[in-house]
Amino acid sequence: MPFHRFYCSPNLYTKEEKQAIAQAIVKFYANLPPFLVIVNFIEVEKDNFYVGGESTDRFLRINVQHSAHNAQDTKEKRDWMDGYEKAIEPFTKGKGINWELQITNADVSPIV
Repeated sequence: MPFHRFYCSPNLYTKEEKQAIAQAIVKFYANLPPFLVIVNFIEVEKDNFYVGGESTDRFLRINVQHSAHNAQDTKEKRDWMDGYEKAIEPFTKGKGINWELQITNADVSPIV
C-alpha cells in the first residue's frame, strides 16, 4: 500500500490540482487497485518551512512509503523514480518550484 505525503504551502496547489496529482499517482500504480494508493497533502505555512535557513512557500517535499513491494536493484529503483517523476512533472517542474522526493521502503521480510 503506497502512502504519499506532499508537504507544501497552503496555496501551492488548488483543490483541482491536488485531485489531478492523486489521479496521476493512482494511474502510475496501474498494477494496484486504486483504493490501495493513498495521497496526503500536508500544508505547512511559510513561517514553518525553511530551506537553507530561509522561509519559503515555493518548495515541495514528497515522501513515499512503500509497505509491500520494494524495488530490488538499482535499475528497478531508477526506472521507478523516472516514471514517478514523469507522472508528477506538471505539478513540480511544470510549476517552477523547488522539490525533492524521498522513497522509504518498509521492511517486508517475514516475521520469524
